[in-house]
Amino acid sequence: MTVAPGESVAITGASGSGKSTLLACILGLTKPDSGRIVVADQDVTRLRHAQLAKLRNQNIGVVFQFGELLPELSPVDNVALAPMLARENSADAYRKARTLLNELGVPDASTTAELSGGEHQRTAVTRALINQPDLILADEPTGALDPDASERTASLLFDLPKQRACGLLLVTHDLAIAARADRVLHLHDGALTARDRSQQGETP
Repeated sequence: MTVAPGESVAITGASGSGKSTLLACILGLTKPDSGRIVVADQDVTRLRHAQLAKLRNQNIGVVFQFGELLPELSPVDNVALAPMLARENSADAYRKARTLLNELGVPDASTTAELSGGEHQRTAVTRALINQPDLILADEPTGALDPDASERTASLLFDLPKQRACGLLLVTHDLAIAARADRVLHLHDGALTARDRSQQGETP
């Protein structure tokens, strides 16, 4: 599987088929038994802990199903934390965070706990984008949202590859969401196959 800059790829598959494990392998959190995983010209399987941390911070953005934000911090604090961990000046980190949050329509709030589900996920997308990654991974990013918030979040995510010149790899059970990607792959028995967009009735 290859995900090119400016391209979106969706992966479908039954629960337990390994979709989240695949993302964990790309992030270097799980080591595959064989093969290579190359992100931004670096083989993830050969990197040491510090090198992996640097790759994740600078080249990969991640959006989880439940956002995984720190609820006691404000949206801008959550987003600015990523560039600050990359040793960026705090003033510059907060300036970039505020600009991007405003661009993605996230309101000011004292804590992320005050945000709606859709606003929470837009904050998570902002955090994933703040360091201008080469690749964005999204793990069931609309799974916990109502239909309206799900539609808005999907639109935001699938606009990113062309707008930001990055790759998007999204895993989902929702075939309607998956169909918005440039390519759809199905994971079954450890193998990825191109999915016919007309197929319906995937087992959850």
